[in-house]
Amino acid sequence: MSFFPVPASRVTFSRMRKICPALLVIGALTGCAHQQPLVSTGQLTVIQDSAALPPPERPDLTAADRQSLIGPLDTIQIDVFNVPDLSREVQVDAGGQVAMPLIGTIDARGRTARELSQTIESALRGRYVRNPDVTVNIKSSVSQVVTMDGQVTEPGLYPVTNQMTLLRAIASAKGLSEFAKQEEVVILRTVNGRKMAGLYNIDAIRRGAYADPAIYANDIVVVGDSPARRRFRDIVSLAPLLAAPLIAVLN
Repeated sequence: MSFFPVPASRVTFSRMRKICPALLVIGALTGCAHQQPLVSTGQLTVIQDSAALPPPERPDLTAADRQSLIGPLDTIQIDVFNVPDLSREVQVDAGGQVAMPLIGTIDARGRTARELSQTIESALRGRYVRNPDVTVNIKSSVSQVVTMDGQVTEPGLYPVTNQMTLLRAIASAKGLSEFAKQEEVVILRTVNGRKMAGLYNIDAIRRGAYADPAIYANDIVVVGDSPARRRFRDIVSLAPLLAAPLIAVLN
């Protein structure tokens, strides 16, 4: 029986075809192991050698007041003291108007609950009610929302509260998706008629490098896509074909 030697170049090429996918992604997992420790900054105080965080003070438990404006399709409760026939729950129409007995339609769009109650009081005073006392409460709002788009688990519209921040908005959308690019999160906002955009790094916010930005009604949050993570998934799918451990680097 005779044997024919296989050229060394062919053996090398065959091995390299198996090893190259791992080499393409080398270093990512090692990079993850070298996270910098938390340090105190202007926005964050790190408590060293302490068993627990101190409890919050009473002012820490309440959010700063943020105006909640009435918008189209919101549901509001209007109560006129001692005049039950004028008290009612109404839905603002698509044009931002609400209909009231005696005074007709009133533009509620862009007003606070207090401003709308004052408008109704002025319309009722004198002709219909001597000293009207009107209270307006927003029962449900579909206009005060933030749009979550891009690489979040559940994109969609989410209600904005006084305490809404970028991290909380992302949590409302069930967190970042598998392919999210944490350093490429954009908040789109209209300020005085001008379109503006802010770029944020979620990992930096989590580490306390800078403050978690506030989110307002009509903001649009877009989480970027990471092609490197997608490539990593494709490479990992080849792992059963590899004879050596897979070490990945994501750039």
